[in-house]
Amino acid sequence: MSQAPDSSRGPVVTPARVVIGVCLLAPFVALLRVDSYARTDPAFIGIPFFYWYQMLWVLISTALTVIAYKLWQRDQRARAAAKGGAER
Repeated sequence: MSQAPDSSRGPVVTPARVVIGVCLLAPFVALLRVDSYARTDPAFIGIPFFYWYQMLWVLISTALTVIAYKLWQRDQRARAAAKGGAER
């Protein structure tokens, strides 16, 4: 009496969506504990660690957001193709 789950009933957890979540959550978690990077050493070209660490995360966050966006687009195309193929 068990039936296959209906995919139209709600969100489906896929590996791609887990990776998207991790990509979007990583910068938040990395910068959440300020006391872990609130120091001046090691300095990078004269810039205290506190500042260059945050600026590095701006670049990392940008890259992770682009990755998440591309994965989301691919996931949506795959779902649309599967939905279109199921209706035929």
